[in-house]
Amino acid sequence: MAQSTAPTTKEFIGDDFLLQGASARKLYHEVAKELPIIDYHSHLPPSDVRENRKFANLYELWLEGDHYKWRAMRANGVSEEYCTGDADPYDKFLAYCQSMPKFLRNPLYHWSHLELQRLFGITELINEVSAPRIWEQANEKLAGEDFRACGILRHFKVEVVCTTDDPVDSLEHHLAVNQSGNALKMLPTFRPDKALGVEDPSAFAQWAQKLGDVTGKPIVRFDDFLGSLDQRHDDFHQAGGRLSDHGLEHAYGGVPDRERAEKVFLDALSGKAPSAEDAHAYKSFLMVHFGKLDAQRGWTKQMHLGAYRNVNSARFAELGPDKGFDSIGDYKQGRELGSYFDQLEKIGAMPKAVIYNHNPVDNYLFATLAGNFQDGKIPGKVQFGSGWWFLDQKEGMEAQINALSSLGLLSRFVGMLTDSRSFLSFPRHEYFRRILCNLIGKDMEEGLIPQDFELAGDLVSDVCYHNARDYFGFYED
Repeated sequence: MAQSTAPTTKEFIGDDFLLQGASARKLYHEVAKELPIIDYHSHLPPSDVRENRKFANLYELWLEGDHYKWRAMRANGVSEEYCTGDADPYDKFLAYCQSMPKFLRNPLYHWSHLELQRLFGITELINEVSAPRIWEQANEKLAGEDFRACGILRHFKVEVVCTTDDPVDSLEHHLAVNQSGNALKMLPTFRPDKALGVEDPSAFAQWAQKLGDVTGKPIVRFDDFLGSLDQRHDDFHQAGGRLSDHGLEHAYGGVPDRERAEKVFLDALSGKAPSAEDAHAYKSFLMVHFGKLDAQRGWTKQMHLGAYRNVNSARFAELGPDKGFDSIGDYKQGRELGSYFDQLEKIGAMPKAVIYNHNPVDNYLFATLAGNFQDGKIPGKVQFGSGWWFLDQKEGMEAQINALSSLGLLSRFVGMLTDSRSFLSFPRHEYFRRILCNLIGKDMEEGLIPQDFELAGDLVSDVCYHNARDYFGFYED
């Protein structure tokens, strides 16, 4: 039934949204709220930042490429035409707004209202009735220069944004932005997942050829391959990159065997797929190689572990990856990840690392495993990363914070990131900050930590901003 009035979000997303108690409110409003953002893991298109993209309408900014939203819309019975299909942009937007009342208690309900309120000042509840007004108000603002891509980043006080980039990707956009005099830093992240893809020899050979084309060195031998990866790693470093990233089902902790890895590589180039055991050996060797590169250049290695991707094979064949058909995996994580880090530690090549867990069952496992490789020199050298993907919602964030607090040092945590393709996702930092302040404030009022605002405030400001600023080395020459 259509609503006849226009209720607003102010009744639940007001100044004290998620803040239950005076201490929580004080911590958020006086400490966390105005801190800048260092978004050290995102999937923003670098070209959009360089070109200062102007969004034609709210669909382009808000819904284009967002598989979180598509997934929820399908669950509400919305056909694919209005998700990834070729429906008119307004009709897709309208289908999302029509679905919104059914999203109660899904994090999209919070995020979507936060996004419209924080960027556009739109406070109406999202539904079928308000949709035309929201579309008109947002599009009117998007026509202005301040609402192009870089203006949106300034609005959200983003100091650093790190994109996620294949080794064969061009770095021209990052270089142009960072040489433009813009206060924003846009830095690349080295994600060599396709270097591990020997199970599909055809795709692997094509990617290896692209790598050779980018480096100007034809790849025939294994040494050519390793050398080109090293060269691109250095190119990323010269462009300001200080992070690598790996999106894997699980780590690969086998003892590195160069001879076996070389055979798998040469077989893959010739069109022969390896056995599962040989593929594991190859990946174990490559991952140690990547760890060495990160350690040599003082980088931080990120590992996003545990996603079960492309579960619906029919839809994957039809639509491709990243369309909302992935889920939490139940892979064994501890022994492989521990063995991988142990291989690096034994050769003196353990870099700083952030490990992201995708299955809440493994929160304590990840938190304790991180503690095994702290070196007593770099505070928080190995980080148990923030709640990732299906866990970057209120319950998931609280669980991650509580596990880290119980088994490690929350005070050294590098905090939140968007992990998003959307320029409208930065209120996720606000969401995290409110949740963090609420947990710390509640502890203060329950007598679990001292009623010392300066002490608690230092922890909050460090987690929300200062730790990331100091840990990743983005401001070092």
